[in-house]
Amino acid sequence: MSEKLTVSVLGTGIMGAAMARNIARAGHSVRAWNRSRDKAEPLAADGIHVTDTPAEAVTGADVVLTMLYDGPAALDVMRRAADGLRPGAAWIQSTTAGLDGLEELAAFAADQGLVLFDAPVLGTRQPAEAGQLLVLAAGPSEHRDAVLPVLDAVAARIVWTGEDGAAGSATRLKLVANSWVLAATSAAGEVLALAQALGVDPQQFFDAIAGGGLDLPYLRMKAGMVLDDKLTPAQFAVDTAAKDARLIVEAGRANGVRLDVAEASAARMARASELGHGDEDMAAAYYASFDARDEKREGSQG
Repeated sequence: MSEKLTVSVLGTGIMGAAMARNIARAGHSVRAWNRSRDKAEPLAADGIHVTDTPAEAVTGADVVLTMLYDGPAALDVMRRAADGLRPGAAWIQSTTAGLDGLEELAAFAADQGLVLFDAPVLGTRQPAEAGQLLVLAAGPSEHRDAVLPVLDAVAARIVWTGEDGAAGSATRLKLVANSWVLAATSAAGEVLALAQALGVDPQQFFDAIAGGGLDLPYLRMKAGMVLDDKLTPAQFAVDTAAKDARLIVEAGRANGVRLDVAEASAARMARASELGHGDEDMAAAYYASFDARDEKREGSQG
């Protein structure tokens, strides 16, 4: 395989667009497709060829990377791309699809003769744009050289979890990691809401925990986004977080584990979305602490 790869990126939202740009900057030929073409058009300025169809995007590609909303969306797009797929091409599947979703995607990969890499990522807009994502990956060692140039372009670190992408070891680790991220985000919002309700200055709370084990940078970052009204552009949107929370709850239930905090996080994200914050950063789950009639008034005092 030549050093310069032809890479297809399907899905150019917050994460996919950043990944496409970094792959192109690494010297690879990139074709991109997005369901809403207007969102992909800015990539042309980076030398990326924006296509009208998934099939056009994947034609002749050495590597296909999917970064879509969920498993069903990824399967739908790959089915639409089927006519252009080359047997033996590597498929980096980075959508957070959940275990059931991955099973369907793996079956499709087998039918098409694709080499599947289960490769969800940890990170948000800023690390994605900087090419500093953490990639959790599973796939056969003998084919890793085909995808490492692409993964290296988007990642600060790659954690290999197994040899078989279809086994879901990377997706399982992603769900575990996201369960912590969602719990911490929900807790940050509730801390601010309770402080406000009790008349406590949030800074007094931060001063009290400063320098100790409870003083987490992530807590300060998410709370700061609410306090400084910097929820847009989203680093990771409420609606996507709600989807991930549902996948976590489903995975726990299917494996005999009750996840009360994850269920509560899913409910908070859904409520924040209903209040009109679906496209804002998931820190906007803060607003789920208030009744709809009070939400805007309370939030403006945050």
